[in-house]
Amino acid sequence: MTAFVRNLVDTYSSRPRSSGCPVTGHGAVQTVDATVSFGPVARDVPSPRHSPVPSEPSPSVRPANDPPAVSLPDAVEFLEQFYREVGAAVPFEQRLGQVRDEIAATGTYRHSRAELTFGARVAWRNSARCIGRLYWQSLRIRDRRHLGSPAEVAAECAWHLRDATRDGQIRSTLTVFAPDRPGRPGPRIHNEQLIRYAGYPDPDQGESGEHDPVLGDPRNVAFTNLARAMGWEADGGPGRFDVLPLVVTGAGHRAATDLFDLPRDAVLEVDLSHPEYPWFADLRLRWHAVPAISNMPLVIGGITYPAAPFNGWYLNTEVGARNLADVGRYNLIPQIAEQLGLDTSSTRTMWRDRALVELVHAVQHSFDEAGVRMADHHTESDRFLEHVAREKAAGRSCPTEWSWIVPPMSGGLTSVFHRLYDQPDPDLRPAFLPAK
Repeated sequence: MTAFVRNLVDTYSSRPRSSGCPVTGHGAVQTVDATVSFGPVARDVPSPRHSPVPSEPSPSVRPANDPPAVSLPDAVEFLEQFYREVGAAVPFEQRLGQVRDEIAATGTYRHSRAELTFGARVAWRNSARCIGRLYWQSLRIRDRRHLGSPAEVAAECAWHLRDATRDGQIRSTLTVFAPDRPGRPGPRIHNEQLIRYAGYPDPDQGESGEHDPVLGDPRNVAFTNLARAMGWEADGGPGRFDVLPLVVTGAGHRAATDLFDLPRDAVLEVDLSHPEYPWFADLRLRWHAVPAISNMPLVIGGITYPAAPFNGWYLNTEVGARNLADVGRYNLIPQIAEQLGLDTSSTRTMWRDRALVELVHAVQHSFDEAGVRMADHHTESDRFLEHVAREKAAGRSCPTEWSWIVPPMSGGLTSVFHRLYDQPDPDLRPAFLPAK
């Protein structure tokens, strides 16, 4: 069983995974001290759901080589930016000398609390795929750099969700765990997001392929297979919206990979209904409130934090026009069109477009009725252009991927559609890096 599980981890980790919008939320601008949380040790540390996978981990679970020493030029570039934009009580030359000595002695250095906060916020500011960057200064940081075991990481991920959700008044939050150090990799969270729904291939349809029937979310079939091989099964049997467990590898070369269920009180979900069509509620659809990306390493001043989950809040079209509508996801458009009585005999009847509008309408209505924060694509487009203008006034570029900023519905009706942007720079730091 152990060899089988390792093989599944290798297979899952080697699959190409897109890097989503890092932190889609926004909120009131706050000061550094007011939005940084430090300590305590993980509370209510859970027990894993299975016997841990002993570590002789493969390169897909652990880096093939030791994490390299921090590059002094990378550290200097970050410190120069920090002192230029924020400043500190410690003179620059003094701080630079401290960092230089630490790198010479240990191969790395430790960020101050202010440096960590600034670096994480600028990583959001630099995220070319994120439309919600206007309020990048509001990102709340939970400093858990002293934690690296799977159980501690899992416990703090649950607390991250509780702290960020706030009964629907969602706030942008990032939790930082132990960094990579020369000779000691930091912990890894293998989930794409802290909350994802399982996907189960229909056993009566043979081997699963891209278009085979799937119960749940087809995007997560491989990860669901991994979790089940490690001993996980959903309570009550497979369903369409089973929350997947966390799979976490601890810090160090010989750390175990463990699996943990998320506590029920850490996951807020919204039942979907439509303001004009009572039958919509009978579809028994729902979606989780907090999009928390968990597999993108955060790099600040040459230091890599491999486990740094972060969230904003959803844009209506992320859920309605992508997660529930994409052919490779829940693919609900044909079902919605049938319920609406639309003529689906030809694409020229615009049945897909009409069904999509009603699906997004239902999602926005349901989140609003539940009191769960969700942005709409028109308002967020206008706010993004305000962010672009602010960055220009500050003398900074605003790297942007047009295809990610323009909403997947009614793009031409939004203000972000009708212009060009600064090209993304893959070498720009600080940054959230694409998941490997």
